[in-house]
Amino acid sequence: MIKKKYIKLFHVKPGKKIHLKDYDTGWAQTDEFKEFGKEKVKERANAVLEQNVQDLAEVQQLLYADDRYSLLIVFQAMDAAGKDGTIKHVMSGVNPQGCQVFSFKKPSSEDLDHNFLWRYMKSLPERGRIGIFNRSYYEDVLVVKVHPELLQNLPDGKKGKSFWENRYEDINAFERHLERNGTVILKFFLNVSKKEQKKRFLERLERPEKNWKFSSADLAERGYWNDYQEAYEDMINATSTDWAPWYIIPADNKWVTRALVADIITTTLNDLDLKFPELDDEQLKILEQSRKALDEE
Repeated sequence: MIKKKYIKLFHVKPGKKIHLKDYDTGWAQTDEFKEFGKEKVKERANAVLEQNVQDLAEVQQLLYADDRYSLLIVFQAMDAAGKDGTIKHVMSGVNPQGCQVFSFKKPSSEDLDHNFLWRYMKSLPERGRIGIFNRSYYEDVLVVKVHPELLQNLPDGKKGKSFWENRYEDINAFERHLERNGTVILKFFLNVSKKEQKKRFLERLERPEKNWKFSSADLAERGYWNDYQEAYEDMINATSTDWAPWYIIPADNKWVTRALVADIITTTLNDLDLKFPELDDEQLKILEQSRKALDEE
């Protein structure tokens, strides 16, 4: 497990006003990194990830059997920050029947004719299951804020000065409603540097097997880097709550990203005090009769 003092570095306390420039995108447990070197720290991070993958597989079974909670994991990030790879590695040991991943793309005309939360509501995890949103309703206070021309066709007077504050309020109320009904919410912002994003874009261009991952639209959005950083700061400041906290995860080193995310998810589920259902006397009696019938075959 990763030391709690490290995890606290990335948890955004409600009411705290953060600035992304204060968060080290290349963090790697700095003191140990200096003492042991990159390869040793990387090896340790991979060991933490492997252990958490095993632990997550076990606690997922408990989550399903307990059937009181669901887990919603939200990933937001700039392009090439490593969302797909993090999901792939962290969830590699879970039972596919108990986990669903939704990647939300450009909204359809039907989506736009409903409220901005509508299409996400349809994809929420059932009790006992883990749901992952690879991008989410937060796009409506990120992309849409950077590109206001994408706003839904709303009635006159609905796009005033308080529009974004109202939208943050709607999100907080939505997540509060989910929490009150047994959904545990974890939100991860994978914080990649502009320099590292450039490196990963170039890798996608230079390696044929990764060409398909590159989009000219991603490069175009890179031109709005500062606008997005400001939008992310506003979003995190307004929507990190006790019931749906944000974690700002350093993303320049993928092995650090994956280890931190896996540890936070596993620790959160273990803290729920999940239990296998207990059978009453009548159910135990039926089990004994069934065992006896099988023995006598």
